[in-house]
Amino acid sequence: MIRQQRTPGQRSMRQNWAIDEMSIVCQRFFHLGKRDHRREEWKMETPELNLNLYDHQQVLPLNLPQLTALAEAALPLVLAQTGPEVPVLPDLMEVEVSFITDEAIAKVHAEFLEDPTPTDVITFAHGEILISTETALRQAVEHGQTPEREVALYLIHGLLHLNGHEDESDTGFLMMKRLQEGILASVWPEDDRKP
Repeated sequence: MIRQQRTPGQRSMRQNWAIDEMSIVCQRFFHLGKRDHRREEWKMETPELNLNLYDHQQVLPLNLPQLTALAEAALPLVLAQTGPEVPVLPDLMEVEVSFITDEAIAKVHAEFLEDPTPTDVITFAHGEILISTETALRQAVEHGQTPEREVALYLIHGLLHLNGHEDESDTGFLMMKRLQEGILASVWPEDDRKP
């Protein structure tokens, strides 16, 4: 169950965020779960997964309660679709999602992936998802949907990465695209997709 949402200025006890002009710095503590080798299923050690949303941008007004409810509805669907890579989502006690600008995500993209351009979403295996709302605004027009729905798609995309999916290969890309669009359609009906 997802139970927390954060607004600007709030910080979790386990993480200390500092977002400035040059970097996003995070400190993490995370929990490892157990795998049930008899049934080959991943089980969560904890009864709850805390999802913390941070809005560090002013480009797109976000409805954090709505995004939290969407993530809560999407989480079991994501967990049911384990990818070919080692999933870390079942082992995490906390996932933090930060909504940031193109400038901020480009700096992280350059630092960790050696690509200085903005991107839509970056996911770290320790349970951190960074989402650019400026990219969502641009791509929403291309995809014929609202920016809020595009942001929700990125959130699901990040959760799928944490559950062992990759999009570097053509096969992985197509699989993730199919899964994220299917999950989004399940938690946010198609008739609500147009601006």
